[in-house]
Amino acid sequence: MEMVRQKPIRKSFRISIPSDPRNIHLAEEFLARVNRAAHFDEIEYHKILVALTEAVNNAILHGNQSDASKNVHVMLELSPRRCIVRVRDNGKGFDISAVPSPIHDERLFKETGRGIFLMRVLADDVSFSHIKSGFEVRLAFRRRRKFRAQWSK
Repeated sequence: MEMVRQKPIRKSFRISIPSDPRNIHLAEEFLARVNRAAHFDEIEYHKILVALTEAVNNAILHGNQSDASKNVHVMLELSPRRCIVRVRDNGKGFDISAVPSPIHDERLFKETGRGIFLMRVLADDVSFSHIKSGFEVRLAFRRRRKFRAQWSK
């Protein structure tokens, strides 16, 4: 008998969100729909939710300057071992090394400036890239348990 190696099951999900801060709930609803297929455990779900909403919020406010004629594009790819989230905007990007740490004394009580810090704490890997049409944040999460291939149709 010949052993056939199968490729891991992968599933992709996408959404485009108009760049209005009031639309952040669309990212939350998107992840809730994805979760019906992904079966994240509670810890996984909340880590991804917070990192995703921070990335989308930054893309709306900073990347697209809250211009509702521009969209933020979210792509999520699931595999048995990983969840990769990409958030793209039409902005020119930024120098990550110029972003101050929110945990220094002078910034500790500011109401803003924690998004990138939270993404880095919650995701297993975070990268920032200039792309042809703007800027992309990539968040990678290792799955905490074996992925269940129970796809919703």
